[in-house]
Amino acid sequence: MTLGGVENSYPSVLNDIKVRFSRDEDVNAMLTIYIQHIRKGVEPDHLTDINIPQIEDIKRRRKNMQKHKLPHLVAECNDTIIGYAYAVPFRKRPAYRYVVKHSIYVHQNYLHLGVGRRLLPQLIDSCAAEGYRQMIGYIDSTNTASIKLHELFNFEQAGYLKGIGYKYGRWTDSVIMQRALGPGSTIEPF
Repeated sequence: MTLGGVENSYPSVLNDIKVRFSRDEDVNAMLTIYIQHIRKGVEPDHLTDINIPQIEDIKRRRKNMQKHKLPHLVAECNDTIIGYAYAVPFRKRPAYRYVVKHSIYVHQNYLHLGVGRRLLPQLIDSCAAEGYRQMIGYIDSTNTASIKLHELFNFEQAGYLKGIGYKYGRWTDSVIMQRALGPGSTIEPF
């Protein structure tokens, strides 16, 4: 089976993972996963500085993404949401209207079990089907598992941003990864 332009031969530990478009009733689970990620590495005295989105915020974002034909996916295993992924416009200016930036979040109890390997190719295929031509991702430079996952699906390093995040009590770097969708920049957009 080919997903996202890559042969998907990964023997997932979680054979029961289903990827589907998210629904409003998934928002509570997505918010829980998101909060786990933003709290990880942030000192407790800074948690009050974090503007945690509310359920209605996420519902509104989902609807806005759908309006722009951008995917918002969940990974589900045994009726439990264990991860989610979405794409947003890379920039608001019209020149960048064929480029998306994506995010993937996996529940902390399901990390390194193949959830991202199920979400990412579906996200790639969904964006390509809507006519987007490039996909960008920003990854913490120490997250080698995510970098390898992206490389598996034909992402290449397009840039490196030094010292732009502060978490885990230190400054962190970000790797910018990019891949073409569909014909990429080889032909004019339709």
